Amino acid sequence: MTINLPIATEIIPIVLQLQPAIALTEDQFYEFCQLNSDFHIERNAAGELVIMPPTGSETDERNFNLVGQLWVWTKQDSTGVGFGSSGGFTLPNGAVRSPDAAWIKRDCWEAIPAELRKKFAPICPEFVIELRSETDNLRILQDKMQEYIDNGTQLGWLIDRKQRRVFIYRPNIAVEILDNPRRLCDEQLLHDFILDLSQVW
Repeated sequence: MTINLPIATEIIPIVLQLQPAIALTEDQFYEFCQLNSDFHIERNAAGELVIMPPTGSETDERNFNLVGQLWVWTKQDSTGVGFGSSGGFTLPNGAVRSPDAAWIKRDCWEAIPAELRKKFAPICPEFVIELRSETDNLRILQDKMQEYIDNGTQLGWLIDRKQRRVFIYRPNIAVEILDNPRRLCDEQLLHDFILDLSQVW
């Protein structure tokens, strides 16, 4: 008996336009996300809600490994704080984004009032990682990476598991593309952090 498994197809996020009919405050948007925690919800600079279903188990396992490596280094390095995919940040352009992993210099993080850190902190991380699953649209992720850079991110890694490629984003520099690298590092910002990709591919 032959079993036909479904083929993974790209999923385009649902985009809900609210304005001008509804204008959610920062607090209201945060509460909306808490009430709908089964979904990955972001808000773009135009105030539209971008809704994605949860990731597949395999992608989440790979992302867990990725975040784990960043966590170990962050604890050893102690110059910054790390974040996983559940946290959101309010960027200078008004968008609220949730990278798969992020890192912020400790002094920048601690400069934010404690009350604001409890929700979607008003800061753009210095370092972000996005991990593309089989169902993620590459163009959408590339646009998101460029948005991070435009809003203050100093280094971004877009890891494309589907094609085994990594897109490296930096301000004022053309995007660098690596084919099937074994590891990633950046001495300028991340000081000795090495991401082993063998458990991510």
